[in-house]
Amino acid sequence: MPFYREAEASPFERHGSRFLSYVAPARGSSQLCAWRLEIPAGLQGVAHRPTREEVLLVLDGELQVTLDGLRSELHSGDVALVPADSELRIDAGPAGATAWVTTTPGLQAVLADGSRISPPWAM
Repeated sequence: MPFYREAEASPFERHGSRFLSYVAPARGSSQLCAWRLEIPAGLQGVAHRPTREEVLLVLDGELQVTLDGLRSELHSGDVALVPADSELRIDAGPAGATAWVTTTPGLQAVLADGSRISPPWAM
């Protein structure tokens, strides 16, 4: 189906954030994954290395994005292009934030200890 309503998004919770999956192989897509990321105020993210390139668009609020040690504040309308295998950490600003994330199927997140997570919102 080419149209997805907010009420039909599949919700997932991890590391204190909420992921609402709209587009993924499990939902009929063969080449893309996309979800809305909701991060509560002041939450400090978990550093990880995504195995696929990601595009992160801030919808509202403020995010502090650290990418391979380079930190930047992003606000509504700002975008981060996250290269595959780069170290990424996303922290929320004082009011929290919402972002739209797009990537390709097969995404995994490699944590600092070497463990891998296959995010269910991208499967």
